[in-house]
Amino acid sequence: MKLSRNSGLRALTVGAVAVSSALVLTACGSDDNASPGDTKTSGAAKSSIACAKGGQLLASGSSAQKNAMDVWVKNYMAACPGTNINYKSSSSGEGVTQFNQGAVSIAGSDSPLKPEEITASKTICKGGQGIDLPMVGGPIAIGYHLPGVDNLVLDAPTLAKIFNSTITKWDDEAIKKLNPTAKLPSSNIQAFHRSTDSGTTDNLTKYFNATAKAEWPYEHAKAWKGKGGQSAPGSADIASNVKQAEGTIGYFELSFATANNLQTVKLATGAAAPVAASSENASKAIAEAKVTGTGTDLSLKLAYDTKAEGAYPLALVTYEIACDKGNKADTLELAKSFLTYIASEDGQKGLSGIGYAPLPTEIATKVRAQIATLS
Repeated sequence: MKLSRNSGLRALTVGAVAVSSALVLTACGSDDNASPGDTKTSGAAKSSIACAKGGQLLASGSSAQKNAMDVWVKNYMAACPGTNINYKSSSSGEGVTQFNQGAVSIAGSDSPLKPEEITASKTICKGGQGIDLPMVGGPIAIGYHLPGVDNLVLDAPTLAKIFNSTITKWDDEAIKKLNPTAKLPSSNIQAFHRSTDSGTTDNLTKYFNATAKAEWPYEHAKAWKGKGGQSAPGSADIASNVKQAEGTIGYFELSFATANNLQTVKLATGAAAPVAASSENASKAIAEAKVTGTGTDLSLKLAYDTKAEGAYPLALVTYEIACDKGNKADTLELAKSFLTYIASEDGQKGLSGIGYAPLPTEIATKVRAQIATLS
């Protein structure tokens, strides 16, 4: 669902920094990794939930929001006996496909709907269309496994070359120049990317398009277009592979790096100092985003090329996708109730221990208002 045209997100920095712990977004589902937020059920969040009368809600999509969804689903179902919310963590592409096939009532996606996807949604959303509702943001971490090398610094051109198999050795001159005091091995780099259509991939390649076009000669896309490398289906899978083998590098949401105790790359952006992947630093970059959605859609355009001090530009916002009109009658009440909860102050703060960036008040207010109009 989408926010008013050209509305700035300057409130994001304040809204996110006010949360003392970083929040990190990851879709809930059947991944093997335990959710860091599983023990964070909040009594305050429960008491604020206006429960639906019951029923089952099917949803799927973004693995980026898995850990957030784990917390949201657990809290909601604990507060609302008789309800069953099943979110399958897969990929943004699969979630949108299943939504437009009518297999799920809500999809999670790290990229806004494309024009052709909106057109396709009108078959399912009788009298309406699918819309993007921004729900939570956070950094895409570049995790690596290289014993003896701490505080690895890379810039966008070097990262693009690594993921396009142009740079294949850890002691490549470009990496050495950015890390003059590091003891870099001469071993091969094993770079992991997503095997399925992924909003995380789309955001990573948008970052490359904005900052390393010469080194990444492909248009951004959910499908991986780079040469070489190894693949895995979800963020949890990539993080697991990086954890298990030395010399590896991959991209995933910060919560997966935290859960697997992985080192993450600092980005050289042109600011005075390299910037670490953190909720606060991602929020500084997301604060420069613009709302580009029209009508009921609230999609955003992020500032991937920012050079602001302390801003981590490799970030994403995950959307929940639903029909503005024409939602399934038997799941509408539960869908609105659940979406209202996760967009609420309690729903956002319930993620405070797992590295996500909550919605700023300005954005959250618009999202809640849009949810209330779903029919």
